[in-house]
Amino acid sequence: MARILVVDDEENIGRSLRLILEREGHEVALARSVAEARAEVEEPDLVLLDVRLPDGNGVELLKERKQRAPETPVLIISGQATIADAVEATRAGAFDFLEKPLSRDRILVAVRNALEQRQLRTENEQLRVKLEETAAARMIGNHPAFLAVVEQATMAARSDARVLIMGESGTGKELLAAHIHAESPFAGGPFVKVNCAAIPAELVESELFGHEKGAFTGAAGARKGKFELAHGGRSFSMRSATCRWRRRRSCCACCRRASCSAWAGNGRCG
Repeated sequence: MARILVVDDEENIGRSLRLILEREGHEVALARSVAEARAEVEEPDLVLLDVRLPDGNGVELLKERKQRAPETPVLIISGQATIADAVEATRAGAFDFLEKPLSRDRILVAVRNALEQRQLRTENEQLRVKLEETAAARMIGNHPAFLAVVEQATMAARSDARVLIMGESGTGKELLAAHIHAESPFAGGPFVKVNCAAIPAELVESELFGHEKGAFTGAAGARKGKFELAHGGRSFSMRSATCRWRRRRSCCACCRRASCSAWAGNGRCG
């Protein structure tokens, strides 16, 4: 089902929420402080977050998480919150506000609604990307230099070659990459875009190559990397020069071999 992070310093509440959610088939991780929540490496599908924590304010952590992963819904829970707290949490992006003592039915309804909204947003984003790819495949222009670039890109698309696209910001590198995918034999497969500059340095390898359960602290389950998600299609890595040299070397090796391994895993995708 979904991976849910529960952040609450009350041990009994954490255990109760874990029991309720695991019975519904969800995978649950517990954190009892802001520090423990920040230490979670794997991004959850949903967060249940207490307002009053021993080392900080839950609303401030909510703001941090919304900057890091705006697509992840957050449910605020509290037994001492005021109307002002509820208003601040809502303005900061909380999906819902649950008051203690928590009702099992209320929790399950809020969790289901939050996950459904996340799914809808994901589907809408996938549809938007698909429409952009379709539009990009019909690149319009009549300047000789433009036509020469499109012709070269189309020729490259019909092979299985790795393509390096260089140009200043705003010159249409992403559109050209979408055109290459649309004109390639892999057009029926996924087109996975990776903005390397937006991935924290310590998460680059996990995001690109995936990881197995237990590969590092906080890896509660296996996760597919971007390259594996692009299997059968193409991946487009933006701003890869922002990665550290060791990570760039790993990416180059993956492209050269046309295969990759998950972190702490033996299986390969290619």
